[in-house]
Amino acid sequence: MAGMTFTIRRAAARTALTAAATLALAAPLGACQKADDAAFGARVHAYLMAHPEVIREAADKMAENERMAAMKASTDAIAKYRSQLERDPRDFVANPGGKVTVVEFFDYRCGYCKLAAPEVVKLIQENPDVRFVFKQFPIFGEVSDTAAKVALTREAKAKGVQLYQALMTEKALDEAGLDRHLAELGIDPKVVRKEADHPMIARQIMDAHTLAEELKIDGTPAFIVGDTMIPGADIAALRAAITKAKGLPQQGLSKS
Repeated sequence: MAGMTFTIRRAAARTALTAAATLALAAPLGACQKADDAAFGARVHAYLMAHPEVIREAADKMAENERMAAMKASTDAIAKYRSQLERDPRDFVANPGGKVTVVEFFDYRCGYCKLAAPEVVKLIQENPDVRFVFKQFPIFGEVSDTAAKVALTREAKAKGVQLYQALMTEKALDEAGLDRHLAELGIDPKVVRKEADHPMIARQIMDAHTLAEELKIDGTPAFIVGDTMIPGADIAALRAAITKAKGLPQQGLSKS
């Protein structure tokens, strides 16, 4: 989010510079007057040197407008695709009886997903009234694709949170590590790898990618709670969004 804010502010600053200069010079020039380039440039320079705060104010205002527009677009997209996000019967859901829903787009080889995973598991354990929907969103290559497909098999979904937790502990997940964790959980790697090749599983992952594209999600992890999008491993923001969705005061969600 910090990178996006910087980009918005930089673009806004460039636009604001042009706008401020134009506004500054428009009033003194009559409709039939023409200033040569050198004079025009000198006046722009003099005005901006005398009033540099105008550029910052305009850039800040433009950045805020663009931020609000982006938030509205995100909220609208979430509302449009609410059912696909929260109620796709193909997804694994922890605490399926919960009243509040958290959706996570993730990749088993994503470093930031691995950082967030222990906190996600803790939130699941602490909040039985919150549904956690896991969207397999592999973006880091072939191993990611295989792990996502395997995780969507019937046998793997029966071990949902345990498998999620196990695979996220692997620093650099590879094919051997995937098979090892499956076996440790009592899942036959050969059986689920064969089942993972089913075209319906490929279709589900493709649907998740399409959904992410519609929501402008281009990285992992990404969390959605209600109408709130939380990009990255921002657990404090995730906790706050859950608390808000529950209708509790901000200190109401355990941080232990």
